[in-house]
Amino acid sequence: MASLIDNDAHRTEIFDSLPYYDNDLEQNPILREKVERELAREPKPPQTLHPRISPPIELFKGQPGLAAELARIEAHQPLAPLDTIRYQLPAPTSTPGTDEEWQQALKNAQSQLEHQRIRHTNLALLQTYGPNAWRIHNYLLEATAKQAETALEELKQRTTDVNRERKNSQTRIGNQLTSLESKWTELISSILQIEMANVALDAEVDRLNKKEAELASM
Repeated sequence: MASLIDNDAHRTEIFDSLPYYDNDLEQNPILREKVERELAREPKPPQTLHPRISPPIELFKGQPGLAAELARIEAHQPLAPLDTIRYQLPAPTSTPGTDEEWQQALKNAQSQLEHQRIRHTNLALLQTYGPNAWRIHNYLLEATAKQAETALEELKQRTTDVNRERKNSQTRIGNQLTSLESKWTELISSILQIEMANVALDAEVDRLNKKEAELASM
């Protein structure tokens, strides 16, 4: 982890963790257990989103039919079977049928005939203009897919570069810390040796002073 300290003259970045370099957990299994126990005591992260994160988008808010279809797909429910009753031509149920029943059957037949006529027209239009429309649509989809793949590859490359730069930086800083720690250990050892030598010299000076006092009193 790193923190920033702003000064008037410069900006200092302080690292308190070097995950690419530190190996204390691998060398000391007891430390790993302590870290895991400490993490277990940490409170769970909040379930609410950060205030800067935009709220989720509600799809098809003004189109209940599409919203219901999306809910069906998310629930992995099968598609409802087609209603074929509207395409049938039922005759009057009574024999002989009444005028009203025959009028209703006639209207239904006229509706079916109009439906077939419109269907034939739509098929003719699709046969004439459909192939080019689908080619253009597929071309646009392929272009969009290529743009998304290119953006993904660029993002992956940037992520790799950031991780590589972070690892190199932390390795370099870790080597510097190790070198400084070794120098610090050597200096501490030298200071201890000097202090021990001073103690020995003080003892020798005291001994010589006592001997000088004894010789002076004789």
